[in-house]
Amino acid sequence: MRILVVGGAGFIGSHIVDGLLANGHTVSVLDNLSSGSKDNIPASVPLYVVDVRDREKLAAAFDEVRPDTVCLQAAQLSVSRSVREPTFDAEVNLIGLLGVAENAVRVGSKKIVFASSGGVLYGDVFEPSPETTPANPISPYGISKLAGELYLQFFAREHGLQTVALRYSNVYGPRQNPHGEAGVVAIFAQRMLAGQQVTVNGDGKYIRDYVYAKDVARANVLSLERDLPEKFTAINIGTGLPTDVNELAAYMRTFCLEAAQRTGRKLEIPVPNHGPARAGDLRSNLVTNAKARELLGWQPTMSVKDGLKETVDWFVAQHK
Repeated sequence: MRILVVGGAGFIGSHIVDGLLANGHTVSVLDNLSSGSKDNIPASVPLYVVDVRDREKLAAAFDEVRPDTVCLQAAQLSVSRSVREPTFDAEVNLIGLLGVAENAVRVGSKKIVFASSGGVLYGDVFEPSPETTPANPISPYGISKLAGELYLQFFAREHGLQTVALRYSNVYGPRQNPHGEAGVVAIFAQRMLAGQQVTVNGDGKYIRDYVYAKDVARANVLSLERDLPEKFTAINIGTGLPTDVNELAAYMRTFCLEAAQRTGRKLEIPVPNHGPARAGDLRSNLVTNAKARELLGWQPTMSVKDGLKETVDWFVAQHK
């Protein structure tokens, strides 16, 4: 298949590109490189440096690629930024999505796989939530993800486009961008490996479902390749296993110290301190993956501890 990965030079998108290439697909990438990097994708993959809000350039890229399917990963992904700048969040996550969907219909694409978020869509939940859980987003980011899914349902009804919303839990792994406010694992890795103290927001007792990026990429590849029974399908992609931020910070401190020792580097890392709570943060969020197992044959393969070790090792390799 000809597949266009929108946001394909980014953290998750680039792992999806790797998986699609390994399965023999013809892949193109569209990315504005605001958080992604050309270094994340092979030089042989065509790259269109385009912002999804730029309607003219977006249409020109679709005209050239004419993809059979589209994988939409590009997004404004910071919850706290969405609280401060809800208009910017909507411009990227809604106007951008509409531009992609309209062009997909125009050039005859058959499917869109969309990066949604179980991590914010369900609100505070203290048991793993299925897809039937009523949506209860409390941040503009979550609201835009819910609205994005509703728009995809419209495109499925009106235009017969098959649409899939993959509701990610908290994704982490190699290539995650440590700059800005999103991506606590990447932020902790970068600062700890520099011997800096990290700050845990609030009391740190914020429970999350951390899922490894390569597992998430595999779910996208399966969703793009499989013909699902419904025109619109929402599927949780997570582990269902709880880890709070205090545990996460402790694991990472240990793994960073171990990595430094293996490489013969002397490293001292202060224990984390605690700062103010962050606006829009949920207390607890977990998702079930029973539907992903049923429809995609997907389940996570990487444990949190092993995934964090691999992520720390990747960051160590970047600083050699």
